[in-house]
Amino acid sequence: MAPAADREGYWGPPTSTLEWCEENYAVSYYIAEFWNTVSNLIFILPPIYGAIQTYKDGLEKRYLAAYLCLTAVGLGSWCFHMTLKYEMQLLDELPMIYSCCVFVYCLYECFKYKNTVNYALLFLLVTYSVVVSIVYLDLKEPVFHQIMYGTLVSIIVLRSVYIVLWVYPWLRGLGYTSLTVFLMGFFLWNVDNIFCDKLRALREKMPPVVGAVTQFHAWWHILTGLGSYLHILL
Repeated sequence: MAPAADREGYWGPPTSTLEWCEENYAVSYYIAEFWNTVSNLIFILPPIYGAIQTYKDGLEKRYLAAYLCLTAVGLGSWCFHMTLKYEMQLLDELPMIYSCCVFVYCLYECFKYKNTVNYALLFLLVTYSVVVSIVYLDLKEPVFHQIMYGTLVSIIVLRSVYIVLWVYPWLRGLGYTSLTVFLMGFFLWNVDNIFCDKLRALREKMPPVVGAVTQFHAWWHILTGLGSYLHILL
């Protein structure tokens, strides 16, 4: 029998510029990376609930946009990991940029007293999104996307730390919980990338259900999805 990573599946050979450590089509003929796919439910279901509550409570549209963007990331990531097609990869990665821009906008508008629109900040973030999209579509270089995404996340973290330290100290528990959960996911994402060969070898010796626990990219989804949801609450 061919190694799990070499199994053929419903969507054919991968065309994405990235493949993760989970063995392709090891669980289902119709899902390339099963655990990396279903773990995206954390990006989809809680934000939908949050969006519904936001609408019912009559909050500003920026909060509704934040929840819906997080849902879009989950749907795109689901399609990417299910198919490992380049087009679906873009559906995953570009919404990550757009959602972070929405988060930045929300954070820098949290002190206003009226329901207004910051057109200058909006223009800056839209321009950033457009430029990153155009350059990434031309380069097709995942490292570029990771740097641009990391830049936005750094801005979000610094702004959030400032808010919970100096403005709303009673939110420190929620803020630090959100950040810690997200960083745990980032740590496991790196472990999955660096020690992939060892993790695959370990899974071959373990029962399938137990081996699923070592799918650290799936844990990255779960932890960053939860951390992002908590951050919107913040």
